[in-house]
Amino acid sequence: MLHAKDIMTRDVITVRTTTTIEELARILMEHKISGVPVVDDAGDLIGIVTENDLINQNRRLHIPTVIRLFDAFIMLESSGKIEKEIKKMTAIAVNDIYTKEVITVTEGTPVQDIATIMSEKKVHLIPVVEGKKILGIIGKIDLIKGITGRA
Repeated sequence: MLHAKDIMTRDVITVRTTTTIEELARILMEHKISGVPVVDDAGDLIGIVTENDLINQNRRLHIPTVIRLFDAFIMLESSGKIEKEIKKMTAIAVNDIYTKEVITVTEGTPVQDIATIMSEKKVHLIPVVEGKKILGIIGKIDLIKGITGRA
């Protein structure tokens, strides 16, 4: 049975929260990768940022539905959600767009479990960690290579 350590990419490219959006885009394109872990000054994993985060930054702003009840106007969506969307759309650094809740696995996680996580959680990039230290990363292509015996 294959485990995360058998299929993970060990040479992991990371960014910090201060990395600019332009730098992030260049890193993803140059290395032909779909995302990178975000680390703090100690090198500990604090999040992940993907090409989807960049794409979401450039989407259209959804204007909330407003209804009028008597003489008051009521927004049907929270203003916090709108503020979050505006912050992402105007982001200049990774800090504004990265995901803080990262799904991770350990070196001993079976490949079948990783496939299940990717499928059920709809994530396509999973850091392999020991504590908060990054040991490797598994993308969709790593999983496919492992499943087909090409790892």
